[in-house]
Amino acid sequence: MKQEQFIQQYQPQWDQFGEWLDYQQTPKKQRKALLEPTLDFPQAYRQLCHHLALAQSRLYSPLLIGQLNELVTRGHNHLYTSRLHFAHRFINFYLRDLPQLVRREWQAVLLAGLLFFGSFFAILIAIQIQPDLVYSVLDGSQVADMEDMYDPARTSRLGREREADSDIYMFGYYIKNNTSIGFQVFSGGLLYGLGSLFFLFYNGLVLGAVAGHLTQMGYISTFWGFVAGHSAFELTAIVLSGAAGFKLAAALIMPGRKSRALALHDNAQDAIKIVYGSATLFIMAAFVEAFWSSQTWIPLMVKYSVGIALWLLVIGYFTQLGREPSTAFSQAESQP
Repeated sequence: MKQEQFIQQYQPQWDQFGEWLDYQQTPKKQRKALLEPTLDFPQAYRQLCHHLALAQSRLYSPLLIGQLNELVTRGHNHLYTSRLHFAHRFINFYLRDLPQLVRREWQAVLLAGLLFFGSFFAILIAIQIQPDLVYSVLDGSQVADMEDMYDPARTSRLGREREADSDIYMFGYYIKNNTSIGFQVFSGGLLYGLGSLFFLFYNGLVLGAVAGHLTQMGYISTFWGFVAGHSAFELTAIVLSGAAGFKLAAALIMPGRKSRALALHDNAQDAIKIVYGSATLFIMAAFVEAFWSSQTWIPLMVKYSVGIALWLLVIGYFTQLGREPSTAFSQAESQP
């Protein structure tokens, strides 16, 4: 193909690619007055690289090769910058935005925590006084299964059925189980918060009944040694799921001057971010539960120490990370 034919055939694509890059480099405030060009960037970028290679292999004019090379360079810079922006946003979300958001929504977090931990400790203490109360929450077969999984005479993995043969299998199982609980608690907010209220209270009762019964049975070292490692991640994730659900409920119950649909849309932006955090914690809990908590060879005091350290880490993360330096400290730094 002659150079003139090559240019005539592909010049519209190159112009479109250049216009799209110009739009992307325009400040966001000025974009509102412009019409965004439509372009499949990955495909267009691959085609442009192919056109540059053809032009170089066919020894087309240096002017054309330079024009194509400039477009390819701009496309490469945009691609690289986009990846950097994503990594930057990802890091900022976990190191600043998420803990700040959780602190900002402290009322929803507090309500979810009171419901979950309140029912948890209430039934746990009650079972120490009246052991048969466990059967008001769990049936006989569930109680028997729990006793078997945490029997101190066990030499295999703790906290799982005997036929569960691999840590990887249990890792997947724990992710599925944990995230299903979190989704129930979160989505229950769409029922004007009643679903979130119920699932927080119910899960607190179930977990508290298990903990109370096994404690009353004397399975303290096996049960509490098992849950110590992953409890900080898992229980915090359940509470955060409830807080996200209450955020949805607030839009339906108290939309203010907005329509309920608009209020729900706005509140969902923050609720989803909280859910991202709870999902991350659920995955971390599943990893610890599968590969650490179930091991019988780890000394009990080591498990307790790691569990305490992880609770302090989670509490410190949500209460301290992402805080701006105090005014006094900033002024002191600025003085010579």
